[in-house]
Amino acid sequence: MKMTSGYLAGQLLIAMPQLSDPNFARAVVYVCAHTADGAMGLVINRALDGVSFPELLDQLGIPAGPGAEQIRIYFGGPVEAGRGFVLHSTDYVHESTLMVDKGVALTATVDVLRAISSGTGPHAALLALGYAGWNAGQLDAEILDNSWLTLAAEPDLLFGGDPDGKWERAIHRLGIDPALLSSDAGHA
Repeated sequence: MKMTSGYLAGQLLIAMPQLSDPNFARAVVYVCAHTADGAMGLVINRALDGVSFPELLDQLGIPAGPGAEQIRIYFGGPVEAGRGFVLHSTDYVHESTLMVDKGVALTATVDVLRAISSGTGPHAALLALGYAGWNAGQLDAEILDNSWLTLAAEPDLLFGGDPDGKWERAIHRLGIDPALLSSDAGHA
């Protein structure tokens, strides 16, 4: 088990309206690591259609347990889209688990999928395929260019239902009316 730290690790990035990259338009990204070398995060509001957790388990040769239907699979980002990452509560910890924040961890091994399927996994979990990555200084520059807002992550935003509504809920948590956000960035 490793502990991560960094400027934005454990925070949410909320895409500003002018962010037009289709991978990140209206995205909410949980930052798993942020150091001088770069950043890594998972998009948490883009549920994937066409692939289910029980089907994924079947492909991996893991029997689907009774709770398998509850897990949704998300587009985690455009990097390594075939690789799976489980963002989860810290009641499940494996030797390969990365502790992101006091209540959130990340595991990218098949062991966590087996545990979830058998009912011995974390209480709250989100499975993402792929991730979002930034080179050294890139995320900082995007924030300075007003591409992202930041917000402390809360379990209901991370693991709660209605992925399509997470962007609006995150914006409202900041006390901002999304209709009043301008697509024109500027600096004071």
